Order: sequence, then structure tokens, then C-alpha cells
Amino acid sequence: MNLHRKGRAALVLALVAVVGMAFRVSWNALRDIAGAVGADDTAAMLYPFVVDGLMALALIATLVLADRDRTFALRVLGAYTVASLVLNYVHGLVPELHGRTVDWGRLADWDPANWALVLLATSLPVGSIYFGSDLVAKVLHHRPAPIPTASANAEKSTEKERKRSTADLPVSTPAPITPNAVALPRPVAVGFLKSTLPAKPYPSIAPTPVESIERRAVAAESTRLRRATGRVPAVAKSTRPKRTPDQLLAEARTATADWPDAKVTAEGIRRAVRTSPVNARALRDTLRAERAEGAAA
Repeated sequence: MNLHRKGRAALVLALVAVVGMAFRVSWNALRDIAGAVGADDTAAMLYPFVVDGLMALALIATLVLADRDRTFALRVLGAYTVASLVLNYVHGLVPELHGRTVDWGRLADWDPANWALVLLATSLPVGSIYFGSDLVAKVLHHRPAPIPTASANAEKSTEKERKRSTADLPVSTPAPITPNAVALPRPVAVGFLKSTLPAKPYPSIAPTPVESIERRAVAAESTRLRRATGRVPAVAKSTRPKRTPDQLLAEARTATADWPDAKVTAEGIRRAVRTSPVNARALRDTLRAERAEGAAA
């Protein structure tokens, strides 16, 4: 056990040493980048702690948090790692940054790339304030899940033992009868005295056959009115004789004699003559044709 603890301690110390050396290498590049975007000497020296320090904070948060909070901490760690990598890469591409002879706000020759790099370098401190505060709040409000103790495990095991099915228990068998056991006397059957008087015979009544009730499915009556289906009875049919097309045309001519041309419609003829819409349209076309011929003549 002691060897295991010593090995873990040595591993942690080696990790801290490697991280410290890597921070020193990255610190030089981030300091020059901060000076190129307008930071003074003090701000340029503190700028690496803002970027790499938040990375260390996010790494610790991933070890403490769980579920969604842990995913958020991993995303913050990945984002700031990529940002630090980009700034170190730019520091290696621009030799002027090493001697601090580059113009302020000029990290690349191409304007869009320069604007993106300046925006990245200046937004990292603000992001550190926001994400760092959020991670610290999540760590302080985190409640780890309780570790089950030996007493809790013992209570669960006893409860399981109590809930066992009765089928698992052994079946009890009756004890065998020994010769020395006292035998009980056998019961004696006692017959009741019967009357010697003959019973009065009663007339036998045959059971009346009961007719079986046939069950039939009866449809439930609906309160909605039904439409008439099938043939219409002769009483309900109209007693008006059926008119020929010539008779309909004559009636339509008489009814629309004094009508203007705009009023000669199928609906108006149908109501005046009392015919079907199909006949009314045919009469309308005939009457309009006759009026057009008369106007042309």
C-alpha cells in the first residue's frame, strides 16, 4: 500500500513539473502576443496566467464535476487549449514578435487573418472571467454521490434475506407415530331410530318444461333521423305529369317574356318553371339564342 501511494505521489509530482515547464515555454509566446495587441509590461506578464491558468482550472473541474457540468468543463479546456496553440503558432511565424518590433495590432499581413487573431487574443481575458466564475460556482455547488458503507450493505443483505419466497423454505413433514404413543378410541357409529309409520305418499308433480329463450342481437336505436333509402312509395311521388321539352320551352318563353337579358339565368328559369338545374341551363341557352337571333334580325 505504501509503495502504491508513493508511486502515485511521484506521478503527480512529475506531471506538475512537466506542466510547469510547458507553461514557461508558452508564457514567452503569450507575453509577446499580449504586448503586440496593446498590453503594457505588467499586463503582458499576467496574460499567460489568464489563458493557461484557466486551462488548469478547467482540468481540475473535470476531475470534480460529473455529467453535463463535466462536459462543459471539458469544452472550456479544449477551447482554451486550441486558442493557446494558435497564439503560440503565430508567435513562431512572426519573428518581429520576438523583439517586439511589430506594429501594435498587427499579427498577420492579411487583414482578415489579422482581425481574427486580434479578436482572439483580446477576448481570452474576458472569457477567462466568465468561464472561470462559472466553473468555480459549479464546483462549489457540486454534491458528490454518497459512498455506500458497510452498514448500509449489511442492511440491504438482511432485507433481501427477509424477502425470500416461502417456496425456498424446507417443507415440514409430520412426525412418525411411535409405538408408545397413546391411540385414541375409534368412533362408534350410532344409528338414529326410524319411524315405523309409513310415510304419506305425495303426488309426483312433473316439472313444467321451460321454453328456452332465444337470444338475439338487437341493434341500439339511434335518436338521429335516418334518410329514406330504397324506393320511394307511390304516395310520396309527385302527381304532376311529366312535361316534354317543348312544353318546358313554351312555359319558359311565357315566364320570361318581359324579363331583361341580364335576368335570364338558369336559377331564375328553374324557379319560374320549377324544373331541374340541367333543364334550366338548357332552357337558358335556348332563350338567349332566340333573343340574339331576334336582335340580329
